[in-house]
Amino acid sequence: MNLKLSLLAATLVATASVSVPAQTTKKAAAPAVVSTKTTLVTVNGSPVSTGMADLLIEEQVAQGQKNTPELRSAVREELIKRELLAQEARKRGLDKSDQVISRVDLARQSILLGLYLDDYVKAHPISEAEVRAEYDRQITLLGDKDYKVRHILVDKEEDALAIIKKLDNGGKFEELAKGSKDEGTKDSGGDLGWGRGPDYTANFGDSVTRLEKGQYTKQPVKSSFGYHVILLEDTRKPLAPDYATVSDKVKQALIQQSVQKHVAELMGKAKIQ
Repeated sequence: MNLKLSLLAATLVATASVSVPAQTTKKAAAPAVVSTKTTLVTVNGSPVSTGMADLLIEEQVAQGQKNTPELRSAVREELIKRELLAQEARKRGLDKSDQVISRVDLARQSILLGLYLDDYVKAHPISEAEVRAEYDRQITLLGDKDYKVRHILVDKEEDALAIIKKLDNGGKFEELAKGSKDEGTKDSGGDLGWGRGPDYTANFGDSVTRLEKGQYTKQPVKSSFGYHVILLEDTRKPLAPDYATVSDKVKQALIQQSVQKHVAELMGKAKIQ
């Protein structure tokens, strides 16, 4: 059960249907010089270009491998095996199937849009001032208080009222929470941990912010899950993440926003039938 809606981390890390590689937030490396004309090796009369080897080597180096003679030899052998298998596939006419043609088209499209978005991001850089401003805005959204909350969830309002009556008569919240229908918290005394008022669903969050430390709700709080009895255990000043630890994520989120805005503009201008 998730009574919380969104936390700062979720706000900072934007996800989108058209995404930008994380490395676009860093200084771009010089593009590899790829040759598609020079032949690396010939397999059954079919040439395999050095450009394909260069791309595979570049991928391995990006993953931490060193560009050694051993790596280049392994890449050469890998390309030979790939070409042999591709030749067998073509003999069977697999390259003519609709599925393969569609996959090739999708792969080509993915490569093109990746290169285009890289160029777009480089042409529209996010400044340090913009990152700092967005960080400050997000910190403001944290509010001025965090709340440590426990709750007991039941199906019926009369059951919640009965729990409140037991609390009024000295009952222990942690013990009563063992009867909660929230399987994720009943064994820990209904503990929901720390959160902000806006992090919770509407009625629940409003009730939390109206409580004083040590108080529990005197009336059941209704939500889509059922009826809650809520205890506010403690409050504290929000713990804001340090700028240095989240600045890269903030920058990536701003890049995503920029790309999404650009995509929306293209969609608005496009003739789609």
